[in-house]
Amino acid sequence: MLKVASRNSDFMIDTNLLIKEGEGLTVEFKERYSSKIVQDIVAFANAKGGKILLGVTDDGSIRGEKLTNAMKSEIVDLARNCQPAIQINVKQHGGVIVIDVPEGDEKPHMCSAGFFKRFDSITQKLAPKDVRNIFKSQASFHFDAKPLSGFTLADISLDKVREFLKETDTHIKVSKKTLADLLDSLKLRQEGKLTHAAVMMFARDVGRFMIHCQMHLVAFKGTERVHIYDKKYVRDDLLTQFREAEAFVKKHLNERAEIRDMRRHDIYEIPLDAIREAIVNAIIHRDYSMSGTNIQIEVLADRVNVSSPGGLPEGLPRSMLGKKSVRRNELLADLFHRMDKSERIGSGIPRIAALLEKAGLKPAKFESTTFFDVIFERPEEYRTTKGEPKATVPQLPQNCPTTALEKISQTAQQLVALIQADSQITRNVMADKLGISLSGVKYHLSHLQKKGVILHVGPTKRGHWEVKQTPVALKKHYSYNRKKQRAK
Repeated sequence: MLKVASRNSDFMIDTNLLIKEGEGLTVEFKERYSSKIVQDIVAFANAKGGKILLGVTDDGSIRGEKLTNAMKSEIVDLARNCQPAIQINVKQHGGVIVIDVPEGDEKPHMCSAGFFKRFDSITQKLAPKDVRNIFKSQASFHFDAKPLSGFTLADISLDKVREFLKETDTHIKVSKKTLADLLDSLKLRQEGKLTHAAVMMFARDVGRFMIHCQMHLVAFKGTERVHIYDKKYVRDDLLTQFREAEAFVKKHLNERAEIRDMRRHDIYEIPLDAIREAIVNAIIHRDYSMSGTNIQIEVLADRVNVSSPGGLPEGLPRSMLGKKSVRRNELLADLFHRMDKSERIGSGIPRIAALLEKAGLKPAKFESTTFFDVIFERPEEYRTTKGEPKATVPQLPQNCPTTALEKISQTAQQLVALIQADSQITRNVMADKLGISLSGVKYHLSHLQKKGVILHVGPTKRGHWEVKQTPVALKKHYSYNRKKQRAK
C-alpha cells in the first residue's frame, strides 16, 4: 500500500488493485520511462486526472522501474513546462513508479506536442475544434465566482440583500458598514472584488453590468410558437426572476379546488413544485458566459417548456442526468440552497420525476443541445383544441344545493355551470365553449354522474341535464372568469 500526497488531501493507492483493474480513463501503464510521458500528463489534466504507472506492461506484468533523483526532476519539469503548468506527485512503490496527475483547474493544458485528452484508455491528440470546445466550457464554468470589474459596493441594493436574508430566515441586520463582511461570508467577493454572482443577486441595476441576465416569459396560443397572447421580460435580480416565473406559470395553468380538513387547496394541472425545481435548475445551471441569450419559459396549449442557455456541463454524460450533479455555478447554487429553493446534492431531476409520477402525469422530457430544456406535458383534458383561450362560462345561482366536502376539478365545475345555464346543452357545445376535446368532456361528465352531481334524463340526443348537487368549492370559491387562459 502506498500513501501519495495530492494537492488537496492524502489518499491511499493500492497499486496491485490498479494493475489488476487495468488501464482506463484514469490509469495508464508504461513499461519504460520516456519524455513522451508528458502527453499522458497533459491528457489526464485535461480530463479527470489519473495515475501513470511506470514499470508495468500493457498486459499488467510488472517489469520494474527505478526512480532516480534525475528522473524525478525531469518528470516534474516536464509537467511544470506545460501551459498552464501542471503540479504532479511522483513516488516509488516497490518496483513501480506512480505519477499522480490531478485534474487541471485551468484547462486546456498543452505541451510542446500539442493538446491531448484522455478518452477511456487512450491518450488522444485534440483537434482544433475540440480545443475550442474546452476553452468555451471552462469559460462558462464557475462564471458566477469570477470578479466583475467596475462593480462596487455602491452598486449593491441593500433592499435586495435584506430580501435575500428574509428568504433565508436569517435574523441579521445589514447596513452599509456591515455589507462587505456579509458579502465576504457568502464568498461573493474575491480579493476585495465583487463577483458576477453578487451582480446577479444584489445589483441595483443588473442590466447595467450584465445585459443578458434576464428571463423571457411567453404564453402562446395553440401548440406552435407563433401567436403570443401574453409575455413578460424580467430584467432584474435572480430572486425576482424566480418569483416572476412562478407567478407567470401559475397565471396560465389550470387549477382545481379541493376541500380537505374544511380548507380549500388549489391544485394545479402540473405540480407547481416540479415546475419550481425546473426554474431553479435553469437559473443556477445556466451558462451565463453566453451573451445574447436568456432563460425562456414558454406556456403552450400542450406543454410548458423551461429553457436555459448551456447544455449539459462537460464531463456529465446524458446517461448520468439525475444521478450525478455537476454545478456550473457553485455560488448561485449555494445562495438558492440557503433560501431553501434547491438542494446542494443535485436532487432536482429525481424530485421532478417523483412529483409528476405522484400526480399521475407523464415524465418530463429533457433535451440538451446549446440549451437545456425541461418539457412538461399538460394533461389531455386541459389542452385547447383551437389554441384559443377558454370561454367564459356563466356563474351559478346562489341558491344551488351544495355538499360541503365534494372534490371537483375546475373543468368539471365549468361543466356544471354550463348545464345550469342550459339544461339541453350538447357535449359538442360544451367542448367548444371550454376549449377541450370531446373525450375530455365525456370523461368529466361521467365523473360528475358517478359522484351524483348531475343526471341525464331521457334519450341521449333528446334528453336534458339536471344538477342534483353543487360542490361548495364551486359555489363559494370558483370564479368563472378564466383568467388562467385569457388573451386580449
